[in-house]
Amino acid sequence: MADKPSRGLVVYGDGLARYINESHTQLHSLASRASCGFLSLPNSPPSESEDVRIVREFAELLDASEAYHNTSGVDTAEIQYQKYVVPSISDRFMGMRSAIITNNSSLITFGGKLGFKMLQWSDIIDNSHPNYESPPDVVASKVLKLLGFQQGKTSEKSPFDLVFIHIGEGDKNGQKSTGNLNGLVGQIMHIEEQEHEISSRLHLSLVMSYGPVSEGDVPNYSVVGKDENNSNLSLLFPRQSYTVKGRNLRDNVRHYCPMLTAQWQNAVTRKDSVETFSFADFKEHGGLLTIPADRFLHEIAFKLWKAPKYGA
Repeated sequence: MADKPSRGLVVYGDGLARYINESHTQLHSLASRASCGFLSLPNSPPSESEDVRIVREFAELLDASEAYHNTSGVDTAEIQYQKYVVPSISDRFMGMRSAIITNNSSLITFGGKLGFKMLQWSDIIDNSHPNYESPPDVVASKVLKLLGFQQGKTSEKSPFDLVFIHIGEGDKNGQKSTGNLNGLVGQIMHIEEQEHEISSRLHLSLVMSYGPVSEGDVPNYSVVGKDENNSNLSLLFPRQSYTVKGRNLRDNVRHYCPMLTAQWQNAVTRKDSVETFSFADFKEHGGLLTIPADRFLHEIAFKLWKAPKYGA
């Protein structure tokens, strides 16, 4: 643990894991110095629209699936919510001030219900540089300012303790979005490397998901070994913790295409033997192994001194 509360930045590449290649050197660089692993998701409902999937999977990251399922109806353009009392993010995590940056209208509605400050890219970037396609150094400095990091210094007070950045495929051009994300991550890492006062207080997480998938489409992306799927041998393998909640088995666990996550804070997080931001490398060398996606926010809150213990 750090000697002072950290401030958290989570960069979420929604559906972009499938587009990562050798050219995305900044993503691989982050993985090579980070603690890496998987976040397991529930199975997708049949005939799920893309807009609904985006909100459902993001709700898992926020441990807010109960709030998500309390809906009065779903439409591909807009999600309507019942009058359901949802504990705010501040109430759940010791007054934690949190924001989400996204241009997705459904996420804006959902995040607002959870007590997040919802920001669009136009709220933080000059209109002459629309969203995260602006120069990476401009975007990085604006985002870090939200966490109280500016000109190499850390303000004692900051607008937020935690900021999520949501970047999706956008205009069906996943390769372009992944390139933009790669540049943003690289610039944030550069600032951390140059400014020790920032690097000792900033906890950076990169989360990448595969988007809409089916088991037949991605046979090589299973977190379960071949022998574990063999009904004759399955009893020989211990039950993995990501399949359990409390004393009960989770009845809806997707064992393939998890979210990939890398976490880095200078002198705080463990460095694994991972060299590339890839499923195969994470499975072979990642130290975080697999945890349920709904535990992710709890782990981050603990790093920010906003939860009494890990996994709380």
